Amino acid sequence: MCGIAGWVSYDADLTRRQDVVDAMTGTMACRGPDDSGTWVRRHVALGHRRLAIIDLPGGRQPMAVHTPRGDIAMVYSGETYNFTELKAELTKLGHTWETDSDTEVVLHGYLQWGDEVVDHLNGMYAFAIWDERDDRLVMIRDRMGIKPFYYYPTADGVLFGSEPKAILANPLARKVVDTDGLRELMAFTKQPGWSLWKGMEEVRPGTIVTVSREGVRTRTYWKLDAKQHTDDQETTVARVRELMTDIVHRQLVADVPRCVLLSGGLDSSAVTGLAAARLASQGEQLRTFSVDFFGQEENFKPDEMRDTADSPFVRDVASLVGSAHQDVVLNPAELTDPEVRRAVLRARDIPAGLGDMDTSLYLLFKAIRGESTVALSGESADEVFGGYRWFFDEAAVNADMFPWIAFRTAMMTDRTSIYTPELMAKMDLEAYLRDEYRSAVASVEHLDGESAVEARMRTICHLHLTRFVRMLLDRKDRASMAVGLEVRVPFCDHRLVEYVYNTPWSLKTFDGREKSLLRHATSHVLPESVAQRVKSPYPSTQDPGYAAALQQQAKEVLAEPGHAVFDLVDRSWAHRVSEADPTTMDPAARVGLDRLLDLYHWLEMYTPELQLA
Repeated sequence: MCGIAGWVSYDADLTRRQDVVDAMTGTMACRGPDDSGTWVRRHVALGHRRLAIIDLPGGRQPMAVHTPRGDIAMVYSGETYNFTELKAELTKLGHTWETDSDTEVVLHGYLQWGDEVVDHLNGMYAFAIWDERDDRLVMIRDRMGIKPFYYYPTADGVLFGSEPKAILANPLARKVVDTDGLRELMAFTKQPGWSLWKGMEEVRPGTIVTVSREGVRTRTYWKLDAKQHTDDQETTVARVRELMTDIVHRQLVADVPRCVLLSGGLDSSAVTGLAAARLASQGEQLRTFSVDFFGQEENFKPDEMRDTADSPFVRDVASLVGSAHQDVVLNPAELTDPEVRRAVLRARDIPAGLGDMDTSLYLLFKAIRGESTVALSGESADEVFGGYRWFFDEAAVNADMFPWIAFRTAMMTDRTSIYTPELMAKMDLEAYLRDEYRSAVASVEHLDGESAVEARMRTICHLHLTRFVRMLLDRKDRASMAVGLEVRVPFCDHRLVEYVYNTPWSLKTFDGREKSLLRHATSHVLPESVAQRVKSPYPSTQDPGYAAALQQQAKEVLAEPGHAVFDLVDRSWAHRVSEADPTTMDPAARVGLDRLLDLYHWLEMYTPELQLA
């Protein structure tokens, strides 16, 4: 796992711009604390920061091979889980090796198959290849969008990087945010290709972007297709069990310490059980980590999203599998520390406004990094198997809108109440949401003869796998790589995604509950308490001390009357909420305070040019 950056300029001599390439690469030192390198030629510069996972001494980058018609050089971020099989296949085709790294296998795969190397890869990856044979850059991103990848077209080429900060370090990239960028930040739809920064685009998942003297060209190499599912219930459960076992086994391969993120829910517990069994067969004990908050278990109160505290279920799983478990317990002071908030903003490059769900994730990963370099996560199971509560809320399912937006709870109310009326008039969010929803729905392929219910649920699942999950994957990657921790997501293996996506909704819920297939496929490694547990989302602190700390910080922001944040945020709203009783504060108001503070610190750190006309 690493950070990549680069610059292609067909009209300039980049050998004279080493300082800029170094600055772009240096912005991602956190993604690659173990090593750095650059590869510079007249019209191209590639930069790499490395987090060593496979072949610690031999996997240095940028990596290049020489051909009679020119060099081929690559910078690569991610993991290819089937690299051993690919290496054997390429060896039979005459390729020889200098390292044991998966990076070299991918590079030789390109040498053998060209762009079609993507059809051979199983993994999470974002990589760029400069091919001197025809002076072109090839940028490729994994099917599900697990690894981030951005690019910024210029007058004579392109800038690219794992994160926007790498691109923004180049003087050609302007730090401009306009109303189009802000709309998506507020709307929460994950518009394909969106970047907050004007002129910058995301390499879309499952896409190849090619840059040549003729310009920029994109090609989709993978998407979710509708296929007939012919397996019965027993066969389907068995196939899910087979896939899950193979995926977890593959993703445990590393030359560094590994662990699993354990929340006590079905998803992470299933990964934990499978991983523990695999390591036990090799004479190893699995390490597991959980996040919790001081006093949460003793003072827990059920709410609209969480029926139970996580801790009892975490203990049940750890006891069953015999893992070496550690709880990372956080208090309000840690969660509201402005330096931690700024660290999260630096990691994400956007003011996401998720508050303690972001800061606690960052602090959890920071604690884990002291013990492990690779962690497996249960992320994305809800999108794959249909686990969120709104999948079962009739109003949300049937709304002419994204279900996660249509679903209403105390915490998931109007996300725009903090902004000024003038700004909201310019945004016209209702029209934007309608347009994005229609565009998303139009991209869903259906089978002839599907019932209305099956067709609707296929659409709902598609929206989650192509929109919602990508927001969460980006959040997890940024928070983990900010501390040099590689987080792997078994549920995003494209084989599993394709198979379960095409399983009818009636099979996904055959026992009358959410995630029936996953529950039954992994029941052999789960304690009964977890097998019967109702879906509970990522934890959030219930301590009123958290809200009180946010209020105090909001008052300090209000003491700066001329600050640019009040071009966006309604000052009267901020006054009112900062004076409310923190013990009875509306959850939506607490979310708003987090959003205000994110915007404030983001404006201070990035000093963007706001174009709000």
